[in-house]
Amino acid sequence: MKFAFSEISIPKRGSLAVPVLADTVFPAITDEVDSATGGVLKRAIENSRFKGKAGEVLEILAPNGLEVSRVVLFGLGDVKEITQTSIEDLGGTLVGKLNSAGARSVTVILDGLEASGLKESDLAARVAFGAMLGNYRFTKYKTEDEDNGAPTLTRMTVACKNSAGARKVFADFEAVAEGVFMTRDLVSEPANTLYPESFAERCRELTSLGVEVEVLGEEEMEKLGMGALLGVGQGSERPSQMVVMQWNGATGKKTASKPIAFVGKGVCFDTGGISLKPGPGMEEMKWDMGGAGTVTGLMKALAGRKAKVNVVGVIGLVENMPDGKAQRPGDIVTSMSGQTIEILNTDAEGRLVLADALWYTQDRFNPEVMIDLATLTGAIIISLGHENAGLFSNNDDLANQLFEAGKVVKEGVWRFPLSKEYAKMVKSPIADLQNIGTGGRGAGSIVAAEFLKKFVNDVPWAHLDIAGMAWSKTATPTTPKGGTGYGVRLLDQYVRDVWEGK
Repeated sequence: MKFAFSEISIPKRGSLAVPVLADTVFPAITDEVDSATGGVLKRAIENSRFKGKAGEVLEILAPNGLEVSRVVLFGLGDVKEITQTSIEDLGGTLVGKLNSAGARSVTVILDGLEASGLKESDLAARVAFGAMLGNYRFTKYKTEDEDNGAPTLTRMTVACKNSAGARKVFADFEAVAEGVFMTRDLVSEPANTLYPESFAERCRELTSLGVEVEVLGEEEMEKLGMGALLGVGQGSERPSQMVVMQWNGATGKKTASKPIAFVGKGVCFDTGGISLKPGPGMEEMKWDMGGAGTVTGLMKALAGRKAKVNVVGVIGLVENMPDGKAQRPGDIVTSMSGQTIEILNTDAEGRLVLADALWYTQDRFNPEVMIDLATLTGAIIISLGHENAGLFSNNDDLANQLFEAGKVVKEGVWRFPLSKEYAKMVKSPIADLQNIGTGGRGAGSIVAAEFLKKFVNDVPWAHLDIAGMAWSKTATPTTPKGGTGYGVRLLDQYVRDVWEGK
């Protein structure tokens, strides 16, 4: 779908969407449209339950007095309660409604929003941004669309009082959306097409945006001593990979500044290994690479919008398969850090991948901060459901910054504790560490985070357990069922707020 911005006027073709505030208060443009139709809008409202509440939509077909095919009234609620994300949801809601109706084009007019305290150009750009996010579909493998649910909209024009400003803001958002889409695509791909080597090839596509991409194979990782990561993948016919992506966008005196590092777990398929998972639901384990997917999409977003910061993204890519060569419960491996790890459960594999990826990242790049993302534990879903990611950190400032960024873009995080008492639970009687805790199922997500903490040294670090957020079985106005792209917007906002503002 193409997006355009214009000054406010009533179009002569396609569909028209106009705002209504709470208690059916009409902004000036909506009054003008109502007058042109001889009061059809107000009569339609009187004969419906539409009250102008945020998210409400009322469609009026072929209204007299206008050349457009339909008028869609969209509720904004109380103008003082309008937020950036509520306007994005509006864009997603409108695109969903109009696609269902078979519309081809629409002009969305934003008017009367001065009391919100937000720039109308920014709000206009966010309507288009929300529509772009909401219009996403993963249909690569569909040869038929039995439900006739394919998007029909080909163009959206957003009319506002500063169309040039909106166009400029949207260009930035568009790059972020492309990063979100890359993550959604990666997470949605089946494991027979997305495996460590093919994932690495997808990362190489980012070189066209100026990202430096380096791929380490098994031989190189073996020389580095990455026994933890390689142990996870040794039962697969697909060789493990580590991808290092660098975006050097800092300018002026910041050119030589230390990078911000993002590290992702990339288990392209997780059977559980010898500790085999139950069959029902195992097909969902294609998205156990969600953390690596987010890091890759984030790198695309930052490079696409030319973020003025130095960033490194590191992802460990493996398959966890049962085989005669597979890692066994009871094995002991040596990580790149030199710490030995007793494998008590081969299904606690993501932390082993991250152990070497985190150590490699802090050892090679000495980053300002290091943030890892992983679909790490089912326990985090028990704790937080699908509303927030689990946040663990050794640094209060970093934790608070991520929490605030999450509130801005509505990608929430919730902090959990770390302490010596929990750390004791990953000590092994015959090795330095064990890969599951001594407390049974209790505090599973915290114990996993304590394990990761052993591999970050003194670098300010945060771990985001996104097991409940990378994949969704329900849709929202801006997020489809399936791969959500969670974390790209959160971390992009964090970079904007904390590092580009300095």
